[in-house]
Amino acid sequence: MRKSLRLQLLAWLLVPLPLLVLLNTWLSFRHASHTATTVQDRMLLGGLRIIAEQTYYRAGELHVEVPPAALELFESASDDRVYYRVVSPRGTLLLGYPELASPGGSLHAEEFTHFDATMRGEPVRVAALAHPLIGASEPQTVLIEMAQTLRAKRELAAQIWWQAIQYQLIVLALAVVLVWLGLRFGLAPLMRLREAVRERRPGALEPLDTAAVPQELEPLVEALNEYVRRLDRHMAEHGRFVAYASHQLRTALTVLNTQLSYALRSVDAGVREEALQAMREGVRNAIRLVNQLLTLFVAEAARQSGPREAQADLAEVVKQVLEELAPAAQAKSIDLGYEQRGGGALVRGGAAMLHELVSNLVDNAIRYTPAGGVVTAVLEGAEEQVTLRIEDNGPGIPVEERERVFERFYRLHEAAASGGCGLGLPIVREIAAASGARVALSQPPGGGLAVSVVFG
Repeated sequence: MRKSLRLQLLAWLLVPLPLLVLLNTWLSFRHASHTATTVQDRMLLGGLRIIAEQTYYRAGELHVEVPPAALELFESASDDRVYYRVVSPRGTLLLGYPELASPGGSLHAEEFTHFDATMRGEPVRVAALAHPLIGASEPQTVLIEMAQTLRAKRELAAQIWWQAIQYQLIVLALAVVLVWLGLRFGLAPLMRLREAVRERRPGALEPLDTAAVPQELEPLVEALNEYVRRLDRHMAEHGRFVAYASHQLRTALTVLNTQLSYALRSVDAGVREEALQAMREGVRNAIRLVNQLLTLFVAEAARQSGPREAQADLAEVVKQVLEELAPAAQAKSIDLGYEQRGGGALVRGGAAMLHELVSNLVDNAIRYTPAGGVVTAVLEGAEEQVTLRIEDNGPGIPVEERERVFERFYRLHEAAASGGCGLGLPIVREIAAASGARVALSQPPGGGLAVSVVFG
């Protein structure tokens, strides 16, 4: 199943959002609880100060009163209970609920504190204030406490929290919509590029226009254009190859047809024999051309599939080729030699393809070396590489032509008379590339041509 780029981007952008919302919800709950606690603490402290204003000495007597306003601060629909207590400097209860908890330590004058406690089995929030007595003969403080149950506080915290959640859900919905719209508009250039590619006519190899392409898509478009250029070159080479191959085959068949017509019209047995011999040679050349075309096709396929992992003994391949081509060398009185230096000669590649490589090199050397010449196959084995060198004392190849001879069907003027079709060295290069080897041309000290194939 193909993956959607839009869905992947949406996942990367939207999946973290709910997690962030959950984290923010937890933080909002803590903030709402803290805010509700702060409100309750301030209300308790306000009630304490109202009671403190009514706590004083008058005519030598301590006067304590809880005004209704102190209790009216806590009126709400939550039915919270409010408790209070006033304790004298000596620790005696002056007013309120004796079971109300005391703060953990002593308080200085005007000092206050808040703490949590339990009153009659219900949790409460308690505020305590050390109030200095006015009119006392010596500095004294009374402890005033006020407590409230937590129902109103919880309702306030829930109200603040729910309001925060509503805002976050609205923001999340807007974020999803904006992300979707952003992806839709952001991926629009990619969709336009897709349509531009889909609307191209079959066989069109023009490069894509990069002017309207976003910066992030430029590497992709440039890679496509480079591929199109390479494909164009490949198709052009393929077209030339097919044209050259068709021309060569058509020429061979035309010559055969002419020779056959000539033989049929002739009444002289000698002339017919000569025509038949020429036809046989033409058929041989045509067969050789077809075989080389097939070999070149197989070599190209092998090169495109990557270096082969199989190994073969190159020394055995060379010996077999020399035995097969020995009659051709003897027919021209050519000294066909073989030298092996160094260690083993195991190379990467199939034995059949290596046989074609060596056969083309040796056949070319014999074909272009004049009668009475010398052709030598030299095999040098080393630890990291193996080198095969085919040397001859023929006419050689000029330096300026050494790269062109690897082009298909390219032949030198001198080579054209030898009956070759210009595919030998291209086949050698393709097979060498398929085996991870490289081919080089040079001139031996005595003249002629040396073709080196280095494996490794």
